Amino acid sequence: MSKTIRPAGGARPRAGAGKPGNARLPRDIKVMLVAAFLIAIGFGLVAPVLPQFATTFDVGATAAAVIVSIFALMRLLFAPAGGALIVRLGERPVYVAGLLIVAASTAACAFAQDYWQLLVFRGLGGAGSVMFTVASMAMVVRLAPPKSRGRVSGAYASAFLIGNVCGPIVGGLLAGFGLRVPFLAYAAALVLAALVVQTQLSHVPAASRLPGGAAPAMELREALRDSAYRAALLSSFANGWATIGVRMATVPLFAVVALGGGPESAGWALAVFAAGNAVALTFSGRLADNLGRKPLMIAGLVVTGTATAAIGSTHHFLWFLLASAVAGIGSGLLGPAQQAAVADVIGNERSGGRVLAVFQMTADSGAIAGPVFAGLLADRLGYGWAFGVTGAVLLAGAAGWLLARETFRPRTD
Repeated sequence: MSKTIRPAGGARPRAGAGKPGNARLPRDIKVMLVAAFLIAIGFGLVAPVLPQFATTFDVGATAAAVIVSIFALMRLLFAPAGGALIVRLGERPVYVAGLLIVAASTAACAFAQDYWQLLVFRGLGGAGSVMFTVASMAMVVRLAPPKSRGRVSGAYASAFLIGNVCGPIVGGLLAGFGLRVPFLAYAAALVLAALVVQTQLSHVPAASRLPGGAAPAMELREALRDSAYRAALLSSFANGWATIGVRMATVPLFAVVALGGGPESAGWALAVFAAGNAVALTFSGRLADNLGRKPLMIAGLVVTGTATAAIGSTHHFLWFLLASAVAGIGSGLLGPAQQAAVADVIGNERSGGRVLAVFQMTADSGAIAGPVFAGLLADRLGYGWAFGVTGAVLLAGAAGWLLARETFRPRTD
């Protein structure tokens, strides 16, 4: 029987510390939320126009899709280096550097003169993206009070969600001035986010870099001995496969090809998923702090998995939208609890750059593999199989959490 780790982050709050989830959020967390919103709204500016911009260089749909995929591939490849940089330099320098790298690469995309330049510039942005993504997770792990980690993770996810909803609206307006304009606006939003973090965040080094015998950075092999971290890797892969990958690639195709909807039907599917996600995020973070992480993790994975599998069996557009909305609710239950559980494993007292990098890599791996595998199943066996297998992957993640330890047990007295 494997030995489990009981890090400080997973300890019970002290008596008198207050009811879990009700503590006031630290100022630095609020700064992180502002930065997250700026990043998300900027990404939303570019995402809708990127494939269309790629086709202006006389390439087909496949080559345009590669422009989207290269970003995720570079994130995956550069994640280990990003984690090592966090351990060596600290979270904030890596966060700011990552933002500026993506800003520079995005601005360069606006001035690309051919397809290959666009491919290189966009790929370089993926390296910067994983730097600030992992660094931001590391800062949230360190800054969030243990009893409020679920609420902080929910607020962070909400900031991204609101930005992602607002971004395409603004981006559509800016695209009227030319397809290159949203890229420049995104670059400006990233520079602004970097300034906010650099000037407003407290200048406190990572715990692993404090003098005087602070706890060393958590090693990956130590985290892998924890059943909760292993379960988080499985659920992260499943979430990347379904929520990031299949939702963005296969769900829109199903709406148009299988249900015979118009181009707007794909947009409706993504919109109702986001709406369900937003509803769940209003309470899921607090529940994760009040009930523990496992109940929310298991419920989120089961709800999302069941609803995703049901999508492939729908024959009416309204039932399809309902299943998409329920999947969004399940995803909203899952997200804050999952990030809080990983934070519990690491704890506030030490850095976990490499541990978080591997956690992020599993999500990116799922996001890359999911659409490809689901696409093959859809072509050869039908969409029912594609969504059924995707749902099964999510349910396997739930099974993994059934066997894992609870990382946070709030006091009830």
